[in-house]
Order: sequence, then structure tokens, then C-alpha cells
Amino acid sequence: CFQISKWKSDIATASKNIVSIIEYGKTYENRTIDLLKIGVPGNKKKIIWMDCGIHAREWISPAFCQYFVKTILDKYSTDSKMQQMMKNMDFYVTPVLNVDGYTHTWLNSSTRLWRKNRTPGPPDCNCTGTDLNRNFNANWGSTKLNTNFLYCGPTSELEAQAVTQFVGNISKDVLAFLTIHSYGQMLLIRTDTGGHRAHQDELVRKQNNHLTQSSVWFLSQMEVGLAAAEAIEKVHGMKYKVGTGPKILYEFSGSSGDWARLQGIPYSYTFELRDNGTHGFELPANQIQPAVEEATAAPCTSSPTPTIKPSTGRQQRAPRPCGRLCWPPWSLNGLRD
Repeated sequence: CFQISKWKSDIATASKNIVSIIEYGKTYENRTIDLLKIGVPGNKKKIIWMDCGIHAREWISPAFCQYFVKTILDKYSTDSKMQQMMKNMDFYVTPVLNVDGYTHTWLNSSTRLWRKNRTPGPPDCNCTGTDLNRNFNANWGSTKLNTNFLYCGPTSELEAQAVTQFVGNISKDVLAFLTIHSYGQMLLIRTDTGGHRAHQDELVRKQNNHLTQSSVWFLSQMEVGLAAAEAIEKVHGMKYKVGTGPKILYEFSGSSGDWARLQGIPYSYTFELRDNGTHGFELPANQIQPAVEEATAAPCTSSPTPTIKPSTGRQQRAPRPCGRLCWPPWSLNGLRD
């Protein structure tokens, strides 16, 4: 984590006109939770939230955040479209959210696959740590819990509290909430009701019988997700599945992505990066570069998008075919040539 902290400081110094560091929390072991705010200073700007490293053992996730930051800053120095976008939008990037857990995974081989944070368990439990991605107030406790991962909550943990408070205060300006994980090569999407309830087969049936706002929103996000998977495959030939958690992964509740969607944030996606299980969380070094390259792929032909009013009651933007469907949903033109 020291190396990542130094990298953040170096980035903020080298690009001080558009990059600043914002501290927004502390961990149980008193480490700082902070993010890089990237964008040209201005008012009334939309925000893209991205967090990495909520699960400690998923090392490819912080690597992706660092690569993503480098990519958009390199683009900003040469690309007029990126320069214009930075005037209209800010990126809030947290390279490592679970700082205590991530630091713990670097101790030795026996701690490498640690997943949770490092908060001590309750007095009657001889265990340490809470799974932070089951700790958010999104249908919390509605699915069967595995006590090995100690799902205290909701929002019992300092890291979850930090995100909830910080993002909650700016949620009306947040256009997309992206949380980066591994492994599985999947792109998980959300609906208005949260991850475990919104089975995509049910929503598709509803769409076929009656075009509800929820089904319209779900199907549009599904189409955008499929466009993203297509873009990813074109980079290095890796295939990503797209769908809701219950459909392509498993049922869960209390995730940050579901919480974000329930706040009315229009776009909420979870990326599960390489691989499909051959190496799992211990991705070989020679796969790091291609993994982050493909995940950053974002071709889009921008087009005006219609305004709809989902069940959250907020005016929001929905994706629409633009020759081919747009990815990413905020029309980040030319992020990858």
C-alpha cells in the first residue's frame, strides 16, 4: 500500500491542475481511505465513481484502477475530446478501498487470499474481518449468509460507512458507480430493486407482456453491458458474461453496487476481471497488462440519449442505440483508439 500511496501522491503532483487527493475515511487500523479526483475544476459537473480493492485478495483490481487513471491522464494530454469531457465530468477513483485487508494480503503466502477487512469479530465469535461487499444497506440479510465471511451490518464497517456517507452526499451528481473485482470475467448489472430480487428472466418476461419502467431500464443496461463485453473481447479475445448476479454468479445482498443503484445513481456496474478460474485470484504477472487493457476498452459513437424517469423518481439518462450501442454509458469517446 505504501507504493500505491506514493503513486497517488506522484500523480497528484505531476497533474496538479486536474488531479487532487480527497480523504474520506479511516480504517480500523487507522489507515486513510482516499481517492483521486480527476477533472478540470468547475461547477455542476457529473461524476463517475470507481472503486477497486474492496476485496483484499483481488490484486488485479487496484492494478486496473492505476492503469485506468494513467490512461485517461495520457489521453487528456493529447486528445481534445478527453479535454472537453474533463471540463464536464469528474472521475473519483479509489485505488484501494479495503486498505487494511489489502495490506494484510502482502504479509506472507498464508495471508495472500484474505478477503475481508481486519475488524475484530463480536465477543462470541473467534473470527476477524467483515466482507465489505455484503455490508451495505441494500436488502441486507435477505440471502443466506456464510458465517466464514462474517457479514456484520448493515453498514457496520468504517469502510462501508465512508463510501455511504461520501457518495450519499454527492449521489445526485453521480452518473455511474463502477466497482472493480475479480475473478470470473463478468459484468454484473443492477435494477431498481437490488441484486438478489431482480432476476433477469423475470424482467424479460415482464418486458414481453408489459413495458414497465424497471424492465425498460434493465434491458437498456443489459444492452449496454453486452456492448461493453463486445468491446472487451476485441482487445485480447477474452469473453465476458453479462447479467444480474443471481443469473450469472449467485444471489447476494448488501453489495455496494446494489446500494448505489438504490440511491438513484443511473448506472451501476460490477466488473469481475480475469480469469475464469485457472489461476483465480492469483493471476500471473504476464496477464496483468492484458487484463487491465481489455477492461479499459471503451469504444462509443456518442449520440443524444432520451430522458426517462425510473422508479427512483429522479430524472436520469438512459442509453440508446447510437449506430451501435454505446459503451461506456457516459459516452467516453476514444478512451481506447
